[in-house]
Amino acid sequence: MVSSRENPQNHFITENVTFGRVYYRGLFQYAISRKNLQISEQLRWRKMVEALDLFLKIGLDKRTAENTIANNKVTTNLVAVINEAAVTDGCERSTGNLLYTVATKFPANALVHRPKLLEYIVSSKIKTPAQVEAAFAFLTVTGSEDLEISKFEEACGVGVEVSLEDIEKTVDEIFEEKKSAILEQRYRTNVGDLFAHVRKKQPWADPKIVKNLIDSKLYALLGEKTAADNEKPVKKKKEKSVKVEVKSTPEETPQQTPSEEELNPYLIFPSPEENYKVHTEVFFSDRPVLRACNSKALLEKHLKTTGGKVLTRFPPEPNGYLHIGHAKAMFVDFGLAKEREGGCYLRYDDTNPEAEKKEYIDHIEEIVGWMGWKPFKITYTSDYFQELYDLAVELIRRGHAYVDHQSGDEIKEYREKKMNSPWRDRPISESLKLFNDMKCGLIEEGKATLRMKQDMQSDNFNMYDLIAYRIKFTPHPHAGDKWCIYPSYDYAHCIVDSLENITHSLCTLEFETRRASYYWLLDALSLYQPYVWEYSRLNITNTVMSKRKLNRLVTENYVDGWDDPRLMTLAGLRRRGVTSTAINGFVRGIGITRSDGSMIRLERLEYHVREELNKTASRTMVVLHPLKVVITNLEGSLVTELDAKKWPDAPGDNPSSYYKVPFSKVVYIEQSDFRMKDSKDYYGLAPGKTVLLRYAYPIKCMEVILSEDKQTVVEVHVEYDPDKKTKPKGVLHWVAEPSPGVDPLKVEVRLFDKLFLSENPGELDKWLDDLNPDSKVVIPCAYAVPSLKHAEVDDKFQFERLGYFVADKDSTPEKLIFNRTVTLRDSYGKAWK
Repeated sequence: MVSSRENPQNHFITENVTFGRVYYRGLFQYAISRKNLQISEQLRWRKMVEALDLFLKIGLDKRTAENTIANNKVTTNLVAVINEAAVTDGCERSTGNLLYTVATKFPANALVHRPKLLEYIVSSKIKTPAQVEAAFAFLTVTGSEDLEISKFEEACGVGVEVSLEDIEKTVDEIFEEKKSAILEQRYRTNVGDLFAHVRKKQPWADPKIVKNLIDSKLYALLGEKTAADNEKPVKKKKEKSVKVEVKSTPEETPQQTPSEEELNPYLIFPSPEENYKVHTEVFFSDRPVLRACNSKALLEKHLKTTGGKVLTRFPPEPNGYLHIGHAKAMFVDFGLAKEREGGCYLRYDDTNPEAEKKEYIDHIEEIVGWMGWKPFKITYTSDYFQELYDLAVELIRRGHAYVDHQSGDEIKEYREKKMNSPWRDRPISESLKLFNDMKCGLIEEGKATLRMKQDMQSDNFNMYDLIAYRIKFTPHPHAGDKWCIYPSYDYAHCIVDSLENITHSLCTLEFETRRASYYWLLDALSLYQPYVWEYSRLNITNTVMSKRKLNRLVTENYVDGWDDPRLMTLAGLRRRGVTSTAINGFVRGIGITRSDGSMIRLERLEYHVREELNKTASRTMVVLHPLKVVITNLEGSLVTELDAKKWPDAPGDNPSSYYKVPFSKVVYIEQSDFRMKDSKDYYGLAPGKTVLLRYAYPIKCMEVILSEDKQTVVEVHVEYDPDKKTKPKGVLHWVAEPSPGVDPLKVEVRLFDKLFLSENPGELDKWLDDLNPDSKVVIPCAYAVPSLKHAEVDDKFQFERLGYFVADKDSTPEKLIFNRTVTLRDSYGKAWK
């Protein structure tokens, strides 16, 4: 007798019978899941009604109670707190308010001590918000260690009774200290400050009594409010003082002392040895809360491996060029590691071979160096493909993953309806075999995925059985053609963080909802858990930073490549002349905050760019739109060389502070610096008017030559004052013929402006219609002083009165090209400083 294994036909029949069983079992489970969905909806509404009734019983007002049940996390916490406090039948409103505070603010790393605090609240040993806040502070430091009751009670003021006489005495003392100021300010006195002074001396005093005593004392001292008390204060205009130029030493210049956070924005992050504390809770619909933390053994093993050093990672996906948002990520990741004397991995998140290119990999490494950061080690997620596969097998063995045959659309539909996949409960042995078949290339692309068995009834969409592996018959740019299955970001990211012993896994706020999945997976595999923290992403006005949108702008030729100076890619900013120092200064000024949704104005970045270039860019003169000026009282063949300053504050006795400019009979000024009609607010040249040519002489307009249309100015005839006796208000930049009849140095100048007209083009349906048609203006033939011919690519200059410019890589020996980095105008800086 031939077995099914030996006979291919029997093997085919056996496989199809198995498939048929699985298929019909899937249909049966689908029908059940539809029924379960209706039942779960009814249960959810019943739970909400029960929770609302419970919240009203403990004294919450109706509006607060209704708002609370709209927040699943707070609802779960508050229900748990009420049950732990054993007040399901109700309690005093003051007690209920304290319970609400515990539910929303209790330190997660000390949850083991929450029942003890609730015991003190219910028994009225702790009865004021100040005592509860003091308890939180004490428990945050204690964490999960044993609670020292005597120190706890002392810190929270348990048993301390503050009499009315004590409070009255303290209020009297404060009023005596502040009496003169109160009499001067009357009812404009800051009552909050008075309250704070009392609380400092009597922290456990009843706040209501304190407030009433302060109000009574104010009335007794000042009497009834007068008409003057009710008037709005008039802001006094600052008197204009006479400007006196006084050169002061740095010690004499008053400076505002920066805050600790400004000096060191990384103070908010804990040390590696503190990573035993719970700082994240994962809530499930069908099992206890997961309080993510490391066991003592796991943490000790981690600290032994790392030596207790901080290890972070900067994990870009090599599917495009980095933009200024990545500059903030680098500042956070590399900056924290550098500040703590640790290391930061540059890890390529290369799990999608279809979108990744060697060009992007090379660019990322190069631009990280340009930004001033040095990786501790360069790694690839693909370096860990074998470990990731082995752990996926272990995840299946533990019953936490299954092979699914749903299509992408079916998975999406089932997730939207919170329905289990028909394949979710297939036998572990079956999933192990199918996953091996996926690895060996025996299943077609799109016909199977490995999904994590998480919580399809969770309130968090990122717990709906995320995909861990998918089939892609695409060679990998780094791993070659060894693999035809590739891990997803959601599966690989947290595991590689753990394998690399990352201490702080830092990312932007849109990943906050993935925290649950992150810790669920590491807990399911019993792996070391890094500390996860999210910060606000960097959004800048008048641009887009979505890689998908950037890719479209580049591939559809709306811009001239990834390094187009109009883009907020770091390559584009560098080509535009923005320095890495200015970018890092800009990012540091924004801070590492969690406030999301805010748009940073482009002008704020430009402010930092100007501040940097003002110190580093040498001055020169270029005329963009030349107008010929003939100096009639200067000899035609005479050409003199004048000294022009490279730096405004350069010492006069240093020859390197100057460059030479020729001065001859024919000079060129900007067309916009001449008008046929003069006015008081105009400082340019006009008929009969005198202006000063910078570094040269005053000139007076004597005659204007017009074209045949009698409107267009062809050239202007002037006389110059060689003795410089006249003192005109207007000062113009200019360029002269280096010798009679020879044109000045010709250069191309590209004027770049905002790429989009709207501040937030990413929100527009037709965002490409919002492109600024004047975002790039090319001036093919501007005139420059001769010294500029020695400029090299990336050399930066201030073209006087025009802005800051940089020599572009398109320059040739025959023709230099300059990109405008930013104009001189700085409306933002004045308002911001």
